[in-house]
Amino acid sequence: MNDLGRLSSDEFKATQKNKIILVLDNIRSLNNVGSAFRTSDAFLIEAIYLCGVTGTPPKPEIEKTALGATETVSWKYFKTTQEAIDDLKSKGYYIASVEQAKNSIMLNQFQKPNQPLALVFGNEVYGVEQEIINQSDACIEIPQFGTKHSFNVSVSMGIVLWEMLR
Repeated sequence: MNDLGRLSSDEFKATQKNKIILVLDNIRSLNNVGSAFRTSDAFLIEAIYLCGVTGTPPKPEIEKTALGATETVSWKYFKTTQEAIDDLKSKGYYIASVEQAKNSIMLNQFQKPNQPLALVFGNEVYGVEQEIINQSDACIEIPQFGTKHSFNVSVSMGIVLWEMLR
């Protein structure tokens, strides 16, 4: 790690984070949850909100892909995604659901707001709950050019976070 210039766990915890919270809306795959932690660590994300059926650490399937990031990235569990959204709105977060929806904004055209940002990523099959989409300040869509209509949710997280922070 020294050769790569990576932070230690203690240094990571003390470092100022990017004002972005990931909201995982009923993510079924524990491997996808682990990937969210690892990606959040890589991009110095403030926290992850785990909602509904989304698994929480400690679980071996999460650790398999998180590779220790559950020890560095802050997280909180909410029984429903609605509770997480209410919490974020009370703290002044701009809510952006990552979903293909009517009036969605293509990722490359989305203007990052000048306030803390919450990015909602939905269930692998059903996407973000419609009620959450309705309450979002925006929906972001990742441009795609092939035959498939979606990316794996963990891939989507990496794409969107890179675009938000580059």
